[in-house]
Amino acid sequence: MESVRKTFGGSVVLRDVDPEVAPHTVTALIGASGSGRSTLLRCAGLLEDIDDGAIWLDGEEITDPRADQDAVRRRIGVVFQSYNLFPHMTVLDNITLAPRRVHGVSRAEAEEGAGELLERLGLGGWAAGRQGGEYPDRLSGGRQQRVAIVRALAVRPRPLLPDEVTAALDRELVGEVLNVVRDLKGDGTTMVLATHGMGFAREVADQVCFLDGGVVLERGTAEQVFGDPRQERTRRFLRRIVEAGRP
Repeated sequence: MESVRKTFGGSVVLRDVDPEVAPHTVTALIGASGSGRSTLLRCAGLLEDIDDGAIWLDGEEITDPRADQDAVRRRIGVVFQSYNLFPHMTVLDNITLAPRRVHGVSRAEAEEGAGELLERLGLGGWAAGRQGGEYPDRLSGGRQQRVAIVRALAVRPRPLLPDEVTAALDRELVGEVLNVVRDLKGDGTTMVLATHGMGFAREVADQVCFLDGGVVLERGTAEQVFGDPRQERTRRFLRRIVEAGRP
């Protein structure tokens, strides 16, 4: 990102933000609610238009008006905190829809790939059955979130953008989703994720960006940001997290 600016109704939500993400690394976006983390992810995924600046992917300025943004979106995977699974489709159909309709993959190939991903994430049994698998409302929140991650991975995205993927989950379901993200990091998946989990961010992130008021106020390695933050505002934020007993 290069000097990205975004406003909503006259309010500036992102102010000249410029994080850079290297391939096969994980960048965690932390900060209080309303700091701009989710908006940054939505802009990176071309779900929101930016008002100024530029976003680059693989050497291409994807926010250039001349860029084929639909083609760019095919290379990006977004995981929403509210799952956004289609309730009238089975698990298998949710996962294979984009590969078949957008990428032109045959149903057989798409279903084979979906089955492999589901097995890998411990959900193999949910792709089977008389109707081609269960429907999302038959799954727990943790399983639905894992299906949402599989759906994003099915298009083989260049970056994966998970947005607060544990926010809608009960505490006992959080661990299984975080384990999936750890595995993806081990596989070298490039990720930019927004999270409230400071312990999780410290464990998986190669780079941490602390956003405050739409500005990337501090950026560095997880060890530096959590262990020796340079900005007083970052120190206050982390201190409040510890005092509130939030991991």
